[in-house]
Amino acid sequence: MFHYHVQPRFSETDCLGHINNAVIPVWFEEARTDLFRLFNPSLSMQTWNLILKRYDIDFIAQVWREHPVEIETTVTKIGTTSLTVLQRALQQGTVAVQGHTTLVHFDYAAQRTAPIPDAIRSLLEPHVAVDA
Repeated sequence: MFHYHVQPRFSETDCLGHINNAVIPVWFEEARTDLFRLFNPSLSMQTWNLILKRYDIDFIAQVWREHPVEIETTVTKIGTTSLTVLQRALQQGTVAVQGHTTLVHFDYAAQRTAPIPDAIRSLLEPHVAVDA
C-alpha cells in the first residue's frame, strides 16, 4: 500500500466550505505517483507507458479544508495488460472518498496495449490488497 498526505488548500474549497468534488481525482492521480514509478522510474514523458482507461469515485463524506487527508493506494487486480487500483481518502481516520482506477500498460509508439512485464508485475505484487 502506498500513502500520500494532502493538506487541503483554501483554493480547493467550494462555496459550501468543503473540498470541491473535482479536486479529489487530482489528488488521487498525484497519490498514484509511487505506483507510476514502478512502471517508469524516472517519470519521463518520453518513456511513459501507462494510459488511464477508467475511474469511478464514491463520495462517502464531506472533506474539509481544516484537516489533513491521507490517501491510501492499493492494487486490487493485475491483469495481462492492465491493473485496477483502489484509493481511499481518509480524513480524521474516516474514509471520506473511495475510488477505483483502471490503468493500462500502453505502447505509445505502436498505439496499442502491451503485456505488463514480469519485472514490473513482481514490483506490483507486494502492493496487492488481499481484502479490498
